Amino acid sequence: MSIAILIGAVIGYLFGKLPGLLIGAAIGWWISRKLRSSLVGRVVNIQHQFLESTFAVMGCVCKVDGHITQDEIRTAEMLFDRLNLSGEMRERAKAAFNRGKSPEFDLDAEVETVRRVTGGQRALLQVFLQVQLAAIAADGQMHPAEHDMLLRVARGLGFSEAEIQQIEAMLRGGAHQGAGGASSGQSLEDAYRVLGLSEDASDAELKRAYRKLMSENHPDKLAGKGLPESMREMAKERTSEISNAYDLIKKTRDQRAG
Repeated sequence: MSIAILIGAVIGYLFGKLPGLLIGAAIGWWISRKLRSSLVGRVVNIQHQFLESTFAVMGCVCKVDGHITQDEIRTAEMLFDRLNLSGEMRERAKAAFNRGKSPEFDLDAEVETVRRVTGGQRALLQVFLQVQLAAIAADGQMHPAEHDMLLRVARGLGFSEAEIQQIEAMLRGGAHQGAGGASSGQSLEDAYRVLGLSEDASDAELKRAYRKLMSENHPDKLAGKGLPESMREMAKERTSEISNAYDLIKKTRDQRAG
């Protein structure tokens, strides 16, 4: 029994005994259903806006160095496939990407829309920024103009340059990830960046940062906040990169202690 039904039933009983209990429970059920419907609708709206803005900003950022490379176009298409976008959603993503390429595109307004609809939730916005970084890095290099644009997007979302470096470290960790999820070349420096720590952090601080990041980036939690279902795998990759970074730091510290 939901809280709304229970409260309605209790209030109804106080004012009308058994008939009041039934009426109150019915009213509570109606309110509960409306609230649930409203919440689901809000999450769906966030998901749609998040997805469209992801590809609109991607189109703008990729074009900032004067042209969009074939690698960047292929990356966008690979993301369509990776996110299992088909039919109407795929066409909307393509249209959003092309909208971002147009000279009239208002990047700052789009970024502000993302920040507003997500309620400024950091973990969601980090996934958004991670997708932009992945697209820019598709051709194996980051043009200075692209980096400046990325900083502009990040600041518009409320991030610092240090937080961008943290996400860049996560991407490098993913690129070095070997079979079975084990890190096959991530640097210790990047591992600390992923967790947002310096190398002189205590073991307690290390564990606290790890648990906090794992909780914030749990795919189910992000989905409940508006992350599109199609991006669940990317959220899982983030938790894998966080876990790999923590394991590398722990292993290194244990070896030095031994």
